[in-house]
Formats: sequence, C-alpha cells, structure tokens
Amino acid sequence: MTLPRFIRVLALSALGLGCALADQPAPYGPVPTKQQVDWLRMEWYAFVHFSLNTYTNKEWGYGDESPTLFNPARFNAQAIADTFKQAGMTGMIYTAKHHDGWCAWPTRSTDHSIKKSPWKNGKGDVVKEFAEACKKAGIKFGTYLSPWDRNCAEYGRDGYRKVYYKQIEELLKNYGPIFEIWFDGANGGDGYYGGARENRNIGNADTYYDYAQVVKNIRRLQPDCIIWGASQRGDVVWGGSEKGFVKYPLWNNKGKSWISLEGDTPINHAGWFWHPGQDGRVKSPDDLMKVYLSSVGRGATLILNVAPNRDGVLDAADVESLLTFGAARQQLLANDYALGAKTRTSESRSKEFDGSKLTDGDIESFWCPKDGTKTGDVEIKLKKVSTFDVIRIREQIRLGQRVESFKVEAKVNGKWTTIIEPWSSGEETGLNVRGGKGATIGAQVLRWLPEPVTTDHLRLTITSAKACPCISEFSVLRMPTMLPRPTISRVGDKVTITTNGSYDIHYTTDGSTPNADSEKYKGEFTYDGHNAIKAVYVNPDDGSVGPVATINPGYSKAKWESEAAAAHDDNPQTHWEKNSVPASFVVDMKESRQIAAFSYLPRQDGQTVGMTDQYKLELSKDGKNWSEVAEGEFSNLRANPVELKVNITPQDARYFRFTSRRALDGKASSVAEISMFPEEESANDKEGLSDKKKKGKKAKKDKKKGKKNKKGKKGKKNKNK
Repeated sequence: MTLPRFIRVLALSALGLGCALADQPAPYGPVPTKQQVDWLRMEWYAFVHFSLNTYTNKEWGYGDESPTLFNPARFNAQAIADTFKQAGMTGMIYTAKHHDGWCAWPTRSTDHSIKKSPWKNGKGDVVKEFAEACKKAGIKFGTYLSPWDRNCAEYGRDGYRKVYYKQIEELLKNYGPIFEIWFDGANGGDGYYGGARENRNIGNADTYYDYAQVVKNIRRLQPDCIIWGASQRGDVVWGGSEKGFVKYPLWNNKGKSWISLEGDTPINHAGWFWHPGQDGRVKSPDDLMKVYLSSVGRGATLILNVAPNRDGVLDAADVESLLTFGAARQQLLANDYALGAKTRTSESRSKEFDGSKLTDGDIESFWCPKDGTKTGDVEIKLKKVSTFDVIRIREQIRLGQRVESFKVEAKVNGKWTTIIEPWSSGEETGLNVRGGKGATIGAQVLRWLPEPVTTDHLRLTITSAKACPCISEFSVLRMPTMLPRPTISRVGDKVTITTNGSYDIHYTTDGSTPNADSEKYKGEFTYDGHNAIKAVYVNPDDGSVGPVATINPGYSKAKWESEAAAAHDDNPQTHWEKNSVPASFVVDMKESRQIAAFSYLPRQDGQTVGMTDQYKLELSKDGKNWSEVAEGEFSNLRANPVELKVNITPQDARYFRFTSRRALDGKASSVAEISMFPEEESANDKEGLSDKKKKGKKAKKDKKKGKKNKKGKKGKKNKNK
C-alpha cells in the first residue's frame, strides 16, 4: 500500500468507517465529528424548564425573585425521566440556570441558588436528581446554563466571567457525562443586577464571555459533550424557530466546519415554563408528528420541552400527548417494507458499495457510484406489494454532505410515477410536511407523501450532487392513523369549528371534556359565555375519540368599542398599530365585568415591529377614574410570539386602558388581540362541583327509576349525563 493511500485509510478509520476502506471515496467538505454523528442519531430528546419562573408565571425572571418560592411538594425526577424513556426519547436537558440567575444546584458561585430554598431544607440538588434519574432510566443527561444573569451584580463587567466559568466547571465536573450543554442567545438588557435595577449591554457576546476559552474548558472537562451555540463556536446552532421546524434544504457544511441544527419547541403553547391553565393548550400527537417530520425529518434533531408544574410533576395532558406521539413514532419506524429488498443500480464503485447497502438495515454501509459520478439511480424491489406513505433516506454523513436533489418514483400499473419531485428552487418552512420535494438528505430526510402508494417497485434517483453520492439507507414506511384536533374560533358571539369529512365533531361549552355523547356540531352557533369551549373528532366507524381542542375565549368582544378595533376583533391575523412608543388605547366593554386576568397576543404576520415587551393595564368603572392593576414584561416575543396571559387581583370594571410602555425595535406599538377573563374556579372547586352535579343527577335518576319500576317500567338511561 502506498503511503498516501495508507494515510487515507487511517483518516477514514478515524471517521468510524471500517469496511473496504481503501475503496471508499474521499471525504467531501467539512465532516461531522464522531460526537456529532452520535448526537444526530439520538433524533429527539426532552427539554425541562423548571425553576423560579414556574412559580411566578413568567418566562423570563427579572432576577429579584426570592429563592424561597421553589418548593415542589411532589417532585420525582425518576418519574419524569422514566416518562421520557417510555416515550422513546433518548435524553433530557435541564435548565440548571435561566436568565433570572437562580441556580438549581448548590453552587459555590452565588447564594442565589437552591441553598436558599425551603425544598429539602436547602439541601436539595435538582441537577443531581435529574442526572441520576436519567442514568437509571437509560437516557442521556444534558444541561442548559444561561449566559445572561439578571441577578448577578457583576453581570456586564469582567468579574462575571469568573462566576460563569465556575458554574460551567461545577456542572461538567460533578454530575457525570453531559451529552449537551446549552448557551442561550438572550444576552443583556434590564435586570436586578444585585439591586442596581438597570439596563446592561454587553456588546459582542463572543468577546464578552470569551467563548473561545469557554469551548476550550468544555473540551478539556467533557470532550464528548456537544456544545449548543457559544456564538457559532459550538457544534450545534438554533434551528431558527421555536415552533420546532428547521428550513429545508438544510446544509451542515456551508462553513469551515460541520454545524448541525436543532429544532426546539415546547409541547405546550403556553410557553417554555409551566403556566396556570395550560392544560388546554398542549400540542396534539398529530401536531407533534408534524414537528418531528419538520425537524428530524429535515436532517436536524428535535428537543421537545415538557415542563413540570409547581408540584414538580408533569401535567397529565402533556404526558398523554407525549406518550401517544411516542407510540405513533415507534409504530411508524417499526416496519420498514424495504428491509431486505433486492436492488439494481445504474452504477456502483464496487460490490462493497452496491445497491443492497440501502436495504440491509446497516446504517454504516452505503451505496456509492464511482468518483466523478454525481447522479445515479437505484431500483428497489420490495419483498411484497405494500402500501406506504413515508420515505426515509440517509446519507453516509461521515464522508460529508453531498446530495442537492433527488426524486422517488413508484411503478404503479406498470408505469413509473413520480411520488417525490426533485427540488429545484425555493425553501420549505413551517410545519406543512406533506408532499415535500426531494432536496438535501444529510443525516436523514423523511418525506410524507400526499397520499398512500401501493406497489412493490420503487426507484430512487439522485438528480444532483456536489460529489459522488453516498446513500446509506432507503426505507419505506406507513404513517399510523392519528385523529387530528379540530380548530375552534369565536368571532364576536359566533363559534365555528373546522370540519373533516371523515369524522364527526362533538363539543361542550361548559368546560367539561367532550366525548361521543356530547353535542354534535352541525354548523356555526352562537355563544356569548366565557367558559372554555372544547371539541373532539369522533371516528364514526369505530367510535374512537381524538385529542381535545380547547379555547378559553374570555368575555365576548361583540359589543366592545374603541379606536383600536383591530386589537379586539377576534382575528389574530389583524393588529392595531400606532407609530409611537409608549402608546395607549381605551376599550369600552359596554357593561361592568369582573376582570381577573387579561391576555396579550403579539402580531402574527412574521414581523416584530411594535411587539409590546413592557406593558401597563388600568381599569375604570366610569372611564374617568383609573386604577393601575398590572405592569410588567412580556418575554421572548421574537422567538415565540404566542398569547401571554397575566393574572390580576379580581375587580369590577367597564373600561380598560392598555399601554405599550416599550416595544421591540422601538418604532411603533402593536397588539394583535387583547382579551379579558373572569376569575377561574380552582381545580378542587371544579371537581367538587362536578361531583355534586353527578350526585345530584344520580339521586334524581335513582328516584325517577324507582317510580318507574313501581309501575313495571325500566329506568331510561340519560345519554348526555
């Protein structure tokens, strides 16, 4: 063997490739490290936001919150880790410190930590409990450590680096293997800062934190740890949306090194931390499948946030949706109709790289034509005629990312029919994942076909590549049936629910959970109440019931009057805007209402100008005398522009005045929707009321049944009890 060839063999061996090394193509462009490959194959894992924000109903704490707030009565790290394992997740990342600066472990860097919390008499360590629980559950553990610290007096000064480096060192030295460490991008702004209560700007984050040194420290302490962010010095960057999707085509090798993407989203629309009343806002299993296909299915990974509540346990609604999706995902991947299929290629560089490597179940083996060949096709003959609607393809990324576009055809009734068109231009965004085109492949691409296809003969064609393609897997899968969730909307007093021709819709307007016996939806109806409206799809063939759709509309806006009508027209796609900051508007609700909460929805048109991040709300009985009832901050609007709800001390009012005290970009003020809510019954009150109603109905029913039985008649069943 010549020396250059020997060196090449050694290099390929280091990449983790062991078969027929001498015949393999040379790596193309930047290639992933072994750690990045292992991380990409984890596919999806959990994010856990659990700290003081859980108790303050905030997304970003200011830094002056008392550590005594943290006192979960039923926290069980093992139960949470076991739930993630059951769902098929491969790891979890815990927010050891968020922007408020409170540390969930007994750090020596600050007193603003769990040492000052009453939980376990100040002797607790949430990081340790999660790390040990993950190890026992058989999943990996990682940590999130916010660079921004709104509590620390030294933040914005040189002294903070010593504090922050100490925290990184403690987490990486004391809690076993850390598979990923997160450095969030929120840096600088208003904060407590040891009592200064001021705005601090750090300038260039890469320079201020000295991320070059941070990365060196991490590589020294935990060389296998994946680094998220760190001003582009890490291994992974943000996917670009907190809705979970990444853009497609997706290239990992644009720069000098391989950079992977991570899609992130909370399972609940309420936010990253737990918030009261969020049970009606959980993403359905159908929603989660779309998120999975638009992140993992486009070549990235997915980190899905599931936040514990104030007791330290996961909400039942979140768990139900997570486990149902997890089971559906496992069902999707369980049966590959192409496994063991026979193949025929247009060209292969040798027998070791022929088409059979696409269907042999070995993720490391791959088909590859000769050097210089940048297109080619492989015919796949299944073992039997199968019906499928998902195609999965993988590249051997240890040798770099190569494919620019591909197409897939199926032979139906003796003719080749294109079922995945090749990409030519444009960009795929959002969660619309059915019927996508074939562009990049990378770690993997999952394409959900518009309709199921039945055949035993397919053809994959690489239509464009930057170097000879190296394809390691071609799978043919079937999406399991999942009932979607209806969409409910109320405009004024008129309620509509989206219909699906295959299913019936049943709904309730008293806040109870609908089922097949609930009122059947027949078309638009009038409802001027303020209880939650809930609806489900019911499959008439088997009676199965889908996930519950819920809206909490608050008070009807049908009679409201103001000069900012677009802010309360029940249309999220419109918004009120004024070219000044601060800016206010007054709304006359036309009758006195008990106000116990309000919500703000930022503009939904993809623009951020005017989004209110500091607000004030005032109430009045007569429109002349006003009382301020709330002022504060709306956080994380740029990345996650969702409806944000604020609870206040209940009081009666006919008028309210909303003021945008500060807005993003500082040029204008805007509101898409503002809503008012009455005081909610507590969970215990609702349960008690429900029990009383049931007992009352049962007593009346038994009494009625007894009378009828005396006459020799059977009691009639009440179908809608």
